[in-house]
Amino acid sequence: MLEPRGIELTATHKALGRTPAHALVLGVAKGQDGDGSGRVLLPAGEQRRLAPVVEAAAALRVKGAADEVTVVPAPSGLPFTVVVLTGVGALPAGTAERAEVLRRAVGAAVRRLAGTDSAVLALPVDSEQDAAAVAEGAALGAFAFAHQRAATAGSVQDPLASAVVHAPGVARAALGRCLDRAAALGRGVRAARTLVDLSPNVMYPEAVADYARRAARGTKVSVTVLAEKELAKGGYGGLLGVGQGSVHGPRLVKLEYAPARAAKHYAYVGKGITFDSGGLSLKPPASMMTMKSDMAGAAAVLATVLTAAELGLPVKVTGWLCLAENLPSSTATRPGDVITIRGGRTVEVLNTDAEGRLVLADGLVAACEEAPDAVVDIATLTGAQMVALGARTFGIMGDETVRAAVAEAARAAGEDGWPMPLPEHLRPSLDSKVADLKNIGDKNGGMLVAGIFLREFVGGGDGARVPWAHVDIAGPSFNEGSPYGYTPAEGTGAGVRTLVRLLEDAAADRG
Repeated sequence: MLEPRGIELTATHKALGRTPAHALVLGVAKGQDGDGSGRVLLPAGEQRRLAPVVEAAAALRVKGAADEVTVVPAPSGLPFTVVVLTGVGALPAGTAERAEVLRRAVGAAVRRLAGTDSAVLALPVDSEQDAAAVAEGAALGAFAFAHQRAATAGSVQDPLASAVVHAPGVARAALGRCLDRAAALGRGVRAARTLVDLSPNVMYPEAVADYARRAARGTKVSVTVLAEKELAKGGYGGLLGVGQGSVHGPRLVKLEYAPARAAKHYAYVGKGITFDSGGLSLKPPASMMTMKSDMAGAAAVLATVLTAAELGLPVKVTGWLCLAENLPSSTATRPGDVITIRGGRTVEVLNTDAEGRLVLADGLVAACEEAPDAVVDIATLTGAQMVALGARTFGIMGDETVRAAVAEAARAAGEDGWPMPLPEHLRPSLDSKVADLKNIGDKNGGMLVAGIFLREFVGGGDGARVPWAHVDIAGPSFNEGSPYGYTPAEGTGAGVRTLVRLLEDAAADRG
């Protein structure tokens, strides 16, 4: 998969002095004595050798807060150059909450170690879940986007090259599973981030489709690409209507991973607007500057299908990448045009900047024609998502059972998702005087209105209802601020871990 150099993950049961590395990473918990000083969490039996580190932390008044990273010289007698102290806050006991705290603390430390070659991660690991979280934090934190910089620029340091998880109390077999899964998740998330970070003159619809083909080579994932002629023949009016203003034509990419004796079949549909100008309903210039990120849903779906295949999950999964570039031109869709979505329903387009729901409608119809056990769409769909939930929490809508399963998968994966309703009183606002429905409705509750629009296109080929959920990642998919925890600036890879966990839960018959 397309990604910068990945981190090498290993584990050890050995004492700290027997595993040399550039850095030793230790956790610091918030203190309980009220003086503001944190408490360095030392591995068993290392109190004497690491006493100078404890003294340095006290002198520097290290508090142990989240995202607080402090580097001090390593004590003599240990095979490290520096010790990195990373805050873990109160380090809760609950499995999912504790795991996410460890992930973020390790990710922050690994980001700080960019440009170095090795580290031993000696945070408190009391279980297989803890070891998995530490490994995932390293895999997620070791990321740097340098694909479009001159090789001689030197302004971006390579991510940490290798990390050793110090886990003396976890069985070797369990550690192996943790490391393999963390490495696969890390590759998937980093690939999704990179696809979003690449500029829109490089990642247009055909280029994303070509990348999908290349990435699937040598895997158990098959790829089918529909271009303009096939889309027209198949009645994909949403994709064609949104993409007709650009010289880069739309594409529908189907990825399929179908292992033998699959427990269930899940379909994932991703919004892939490789650049969104708003079309003739033009966005303000400042709102366009981050619109290369409008294909983050498709990037997440692509990464998820490839990760599921790498992990060998016993679940069939089909991914649908709904790819188009939304630009104004003499051939662009006009406000007032009526388009026909696959399956025959018509939509009056009153705002060409509400385009993501149009391409997703085509994808949802196609996905449901195969009668999967569940379908989940993921999209940077509405600015209203950020108004309602902020920049780090994605909204989850849809049928109650699938919505709850996605929310639980997000919690277990360490992503911040929140269930939201689809109030029936908003549905009449989508009624059109000239078509089956229009693409915009009540301006209040815009995230929910968009979800209600998508619901209109969920159903099986035989008319049976397919269980469905919609995930709006408009804010969490792109970090316009400073990096934090394991999250870089720009593309975040939001949703990949949740979608993978949902498949794992389905395989275990929990979702």
